[in-house]
Amino acid sequence: MEIKIRRLNSDDPAIIEDAFREQGWHKPAELFERYLAEQEAGLRVTLVAEADGAFAGYGSVIWQPDYPPFREQSIPEISDLNVLIRFRKQGIASRLMDRAEQEIAERSSSAGIGVGLFADYGQAQIMYVKRGYVPDGRGLYMGDRQLQYGDNITVDDDLVLYLTKKLSV
Repeated sequence: MEIKIRRLNSDDPAIIEDAFREQGWHKPAELFERYLAEQEAGLRVTLVAEADGAFAGYGSVIWQPDYPPFREQSIPEISDLNVLIRFRKQGIASRLMDRAEQEIAERSSSAGIGVGLFADYGQAQIMYVKRGYVPDGRGLYMGDRQLQYGDNITVDDDLVLYLTKKLSV
């Protein structure tokens, strides 16, 4: 299988929406149109993976992340990494990560990423640790709120642990 990683272009939003709809996920074209506008404004880079010419996944690098510790330390964040289920376990997420880290290394010596904490994120958790990412030491976040001892929360996609990695420059 030939895997190609490239930047998001104007043809992609509808293709991505359709691909995720086929597997029962809601990823509206408007999201990727916003990503494209942010890419054109220099705020983000969105990478698209193709496997033998078919859309397989995507991920973004956000240059000024919302997560305050990353923003304060000028650590770009790899965000919203998704590979279609039928293309998983074929190295596509790793290739997206490789390219994202290359993009970041041109501007920073560190990369950041947030990962969900329930079983659906298990493979991502393992991959990030194997790639050298370590927790940033600030504990858990729910959205933009740092959790404290005794907090009651609903475990969902917004419960995140942030990780960082020093990049070879």
